[in-house]
Amino acid sequence: MTVDSITEQCVDGRWEPLSDTDLAQGLVDGDEECLTAAYHRWGTLVHTLAGRSLGDAREAEDVTQQVFLAAWQGRRGYRPERGAFVGWLVGITRRKIADALSARTRRTDLVAAAGALLGPVDDTRARPETVLDRVLLRGELARLPAPQRRVLHLAFYEDLTQPQIAQRTGWPLGTVKSHSRRGLHQLRRGLRAQAVG
Repeated sequence: MTVDSITEQCVDGRWEPLSDTDLAQGLVDGDEECLTAAYHRWGTLVHTLAGRSLGDAREAEDVTQQVFLAAWQGRRGYRPERGAFVGWLVGITRRKIADALSARTRRTDLVAAAGALLGPVDDTRARPETVLDRVLLRGELARLPAPQRRVLHLAFYEDLTQPQIAQRTGWPLGTVKSHSRRGLHQLRRGLRAQAVG
């Protein structure tokens, strides 16, 4: 069966295009040929809307497929009294475009977070004195009591503020500030003692 035979009907001995209403009703009734016809009739519209909003042809193709799959799966939700079938499809298209943009934002945020964790390449790390300083600092951090070590680790290595540390640990903000202050004083004393010795 060709697309033309799906989108046309015989009326009084002549072939006429299947109306949008009849096509929509066929789709709602579960006629897969009507889904194919709807795709051929409105697929370009859906793809164009997606392409203009997303600016990416591959994403637009994905959204177009998602729209027609969602229309098929949710076909019983179409109500002709609420508007034309093409309007219903455009509504699905807008939601799928919003989903695609949201997914893109999540991917961008994930890449940014991964980049922040990796950090910039620092050529000074290779110098012997820098390596020695890091070893000394790690040694002194290891000597701190666990709560102070944790607060300083979160502050310096994960770049969290004191309120964020309090939220992450569940400790009161005053406790976080105390651990931070005591930890820094103890680090300073330990590093001075090593510098003198």
